[in-house]
Amino acid sequence: MDYNYPLDYTWSTKDIIDVMSLYNAVEKAYEEGISKTDFLNAYRKFKNVVGTKSEEKQIDKEFQDVSGYSIYKVFKASQENDWIKL
Repeated sequence: MDYNYPLDYTWSTKDIIDVMSLYNAVEKAYEEGISKTDFLNAYRKFKNVVGTKSEEKQIDKEFQDVSGYSIYKVFKASQENDWIKL
């Protein structure tokens, strides 16, 4: 994809990598499918970086605006399926 990911440049390099891993997992869920386990592992690391629900919602909105993909929709699908493909 050719867009800028929403990142907070005050995050550490490790934090940026963890957030980027979630973005990649969401993209994979839309484009080819991803296992629930792989997605939730990336999501847990993301939640360690982005602690508040409001910050998570803001990042999801920004990510959806630039990519068309929703972190929330993939998370909801992970609650119902072992394989996620949107």
